Order: sequence, then C-alpha cells, then structure tokens
Amino acid sequence: MSVSLGYVIYYVPDVARTINFYSSAFGLEVRFVTPEGDYGELVTGTTTLSFASDGLAHTNLDAAGGFTSVNATPAPIGASITLVTEDVPAAVVAATEAGAQVYVAPVDKPWGQTVAYVVDPDGILVELATPITSVPPVERDPLTGLGVIELGHPVTADDVADALDD
Repeated sequence: MSVSLGYVIYYVPDVARTINFYSSAFGLEVRFVTPEGDYGELVTGTTTLSFASDGLAHTNLDAAGGFTSVNATPAPIGASITLVTEDVPAAVVAATEAGAQVYVAPVDKPWGQTVAYVVDPDGILVELATPITSVPPVERDPLTGLGVIELGHPVTADDVADALDD
C-alpha cells in the first residue's frame, strides 16, 4: 500500500474570507472555490491546502460526534500550516498587513532554520519557515533509540522545550 499526503483541510466559518487572506498575505494561487462557497483550495505544491465551511463539517462529521471549530481566541490549536519562504520577516509583515497576528517573532533555530508563527484571522496557527537546507546526521543512542544531533547527547523533551523557548 502506498500513502501520500494529498490535502490539509481546515473547517472555517467563512471560506471566501479565509481563501482571500491566504491569497493576499502569501500570494498563494486560488485553485477554486465552490459556487456554494463551502469549500476552496489553494495551490501550494504537492499537498493541497483547503478550507471547508463549518456547515460542511457539520454535514460530514456530526453523525460521528462532531468537531471542534477553530477559534481566534485564546490560543491556537496544537497544529499549524507551515509555509516555506526564503524571507520569513517579509512574510510576517505581509501576513500582519493582511490581518494575521504575530504569535512568535522570527527566530533562528540551532539547525539553521528561521521560523516565526502568526495566527490567521480564523485562529489557525501558521508557521513561516525557511527551508532546511542541511540536516546534520542523526545517530541513534543504542540504549534509548533517541536521535543524537548537534547537541551531542540524546534529544530529550527538555531540549525540545528549550528550543521552543528560544
């Protein structure tokens, strides 16, 4: 069996507004929006970024127990859309001019990537990141199986938390 990631779909209150935000903030091409305005897709590469209406979510998911709507407050859900760009600071400016709020200002990570986070008008967390151009070799600790990278020791939950705090 072969599996690939084809779509990332977020359910939102206003599909047209959300599609317009991503198009104006990041220059993403609109593939289409249904005549009913309940579903739309953006051209983003091999994986399609899509938005569907909360009403469509109710139709698709209520019989199975429903869903939790994205919400612009208080904090974003624990998932993000990651858009890759060579100029993270410029992407943050474009996003805020289109209506996003800065969540985490641009920061350089130890592995050479620059990342920032904004929250779109629907409350969806968007990571803006430079491409990872080189990944250090990962060795596995024979006892724990954990990856060992530039830190020189097995990566722990504390290491991840420290990197996120930077």
